[in-house]
Amino acid sequence: MYLTLLKSKLHRARVTHAELEYEGSCAIDGSLLDVARIQEYEQIHIYNLNNGERFVTYAIRAECGSSIVSVNGAAARKACPNDRLIICVYAMFDHSKVGSFKPYLVYLNSQNSITHTQNIPS
Repeated sequence: MYLTLLKSKLHRARVTHAELEYEGSCAIDGSLLDVARIQEYEQIHIYNLNNGERFVTYAIRAECGSSIVSVNGAAARKACPNDRLIICVYAMFDHSKVGSFKPYLVYLNSQNSITHTQNIPS
């Protein structure tokens, strides 16, 4: 049996751009993707803390160190610059592996800088 569990989370990311005319996705600072173990083009679930919107798109890599979190395409209707987001990735795990897995948690401040992490191997 497989279970779907939280794999990675960027907590309280601040939207820097909302680009309606872009073809889609969410551009995220590549450094944040790396720390959270989120792959480019991986499906992400976004929860907007400002307006309660919940939507699914995919991650694309923005320049490392840029602090960019850009919601693009149709998703730009669901988030505005300065909104705070929780960005999650889920994965399927074999039931036998569930007990040993801990999600990669990355907590951000209002400048999209990491304040602390949990379960991130050094």
